[in-house]
Amino acid sequence: DARRQAAEDAGALPQIVAAMRAPSATAAAQEWACSVLLNITAGTDAQSDARKQAAANADALPQIVAAMRAHSAVAAVQEQACCALDNITAGTDAQRDARA
Repeated sequence: DARRQAAEDAGALPQIVAAMRAPSATAAAQEWACSVLLNITAGTDAQSDARKQAAANADALPQIVAAMRAHSAVAAVQEQACCALDNITAGTDAQRDARA
């Protein structure tokens, strides 16, 4: 969990989202970006919820959906994107509503 927090503290979330926005982002790059978003936002404690909110604030959710649209025929992108969406939007009703 300390490594996840260190990544967030270093500013990884906005950089990941920026990389996903790049016109040259390949399916593999989108897959890895979704995987990293999934991993950084993993957990159920207050710190992980803050990282989930930070991901949402960095516009990760629309970028994940954009990756799914751009690479709809790539199963690995779809899988990692669904996992990342599930993870970032998980939590209590109040936590999810705050990230909406």
